[in-house]
Amino acid sequence: MTEAVGERYRRSGRIDKHQILDEFVELTGYHRKHAIRVLCREPTPPQGKPGPPRRYDDEVRAALITLWEASDRICGKRLKALLPTLVDSLTRHGHLSLSKEMHQRLRQISAATIDRLLRDVREQAFSGQRRRAGGIGTAIRRAVPIRTFNDWNDPLPGYLEIDFVEHCGGTKIDGDFVHSLVMTDIATGWTECLAMPVRSGALVREHIELVRHALPFPLRGLDCDNDTAFMNEDVFNFCKATGIELTRSRAYKKNDQAWVEQKNGAIVRRLVGYGKLRGLEATGTLASLYQVSRLYINFFQPSFKLKSKTRHGARVTKRYEAPLTPLERVLRSASIPEATKRSLRARFRKLDPLDLLHRMREAQQRIAECSASGGQPTEIKISSDVPLADFLSSLGTAWQAGEVRPTHHRKARVQHDWRTREDPFEHSWPKIQEWLEIEPGITAKKLHERLTAMAPTMYSRAQLRTLQRRVKVWRSNRAKELVTRILGDADAMKADAA
Repeated sequence: MTEAVGERYRRSGRIDKHQILDEFVELTGYHRKHAIRVLCREPTPPQGKPGPPRRYDDEVRAALITLWEASDRICGKRLKALLPTLVDSLTRHGHLSLSKEMHQRLRQISAATIDRLLRDVREQAFSGQRRRAGGIGTAIRRAVPIRTFNDWNDPLPGYLEIDFVEHCGGTKIDGDFVHSLVMTDIATGWTECLAMPVRSGALVREHIELVRHALPFPLRGLDCDNDTAFMNEDVFNFCKATGIELTRSRAYKKNDQAWVEQKNGAIVRRLVGYGKLRGLEATGTLASLYQVSRLYINFFQPSFKLKSKTRHGARVTKRYEAPLTPLERVLRSASIPEATKRSLRARFRKLDPLDLLHRMREAQQRIAECSASGGQPTEIKISSDVPLADFLSSLGTAWQAGEVRPTHHRKARVQHDWRTREDPFEHSWPKIQEWLEIEPGITAKKLHERLTAMAPTMYSRAQLRTLQRRVKVWRSNRAKELVTRILGDADAMKADAA
């Protein structure tokens, strides 16, 4: 107020000054003589911050900008390490001329000072670039801790790794394909597979809820990758509300989820194969397969579990525990209640492994039909009409037919008897044959040089290998003709002698 009123007071006349002074005294409560002295005082220029003078002035900043651009705009820490080499190199080639004092100051400057001096330069230089918005997924990833393969330390049953397997038939081009959600327990190897028509966070939460009630032990933790179907608000809030510990692997580090990655191949690909599945019908067919296979795998399929791994230089020695089924590992766990163990034993006694295998083969047949028909199952039923007794009798000779899984039968290949490219020697082949007849020992390389000399625009060095194969076939056919003629002459001579 003093500055604003003082400027107006000094410009005004005697009468106006009297009125301004009355208003100023009334507002501030100053004495009239003190108010006059305050309003007549000229404003003093602002003084700088107290302390020593700046060490890195505009001259250092200008040199630093040049060096930053010459280093392709790297960060301050990297530029600090590069400065001695970069300054010497630019000086040696005559691109930079600095005094000894400037050399010394550039060698002593810190990375933090470099970033501070170049802050506004960076902001203006990168102002046109758009940074990727983080969003809720990034915030959830930051909130979920990372767990590596070595961080498990023999956990209790209930800590599961989860992952997706997409049934896109190889290289994905477009469209939504059926996914398998694979969940495997670290302690016991108990594996649950579920079919999903699309990759969705809401479906993941519902499937986790289903598996949670189907497991023979409480679900204590989930370890997933950085997929947005896992790193979303639905799954995060569900785990937080139910007390499930949610962790994630490092990006692009598949070995952090080695347990479930192994099951992706040993169970999902072994059961379903690599065919293309899409649509609700294919999802229902895959779900029926998993409904049967979960009992067969968890109750009747023993698996190895890594016990220790020792590295001696480049050699790694792995030791495994005795193979056990997931059911046996659950029954041996001290954390599982006895009531649950009795229920599992009773269920195990009721299961028929041969009947489960028979139903699995039927489901695999329907999966193969879905894959062959582009996702829509056909009405043809082949193995579903086979009685269980006939299926049992066929097991003794099934090995003679090779692959018995319908999902792994190879498609019949069509004989390839047509050309996919134009023959470059179609018009010149009679001339080449004439040269071969005259000079049988001539090489294909010499023939190619003659053709190139005759028509440089028609032939290139990339066609040499094609010509070599053609000449090889021609010589082989001529040799067969020669042998046939010799044998024919020999037979004729024998007939004449007889």
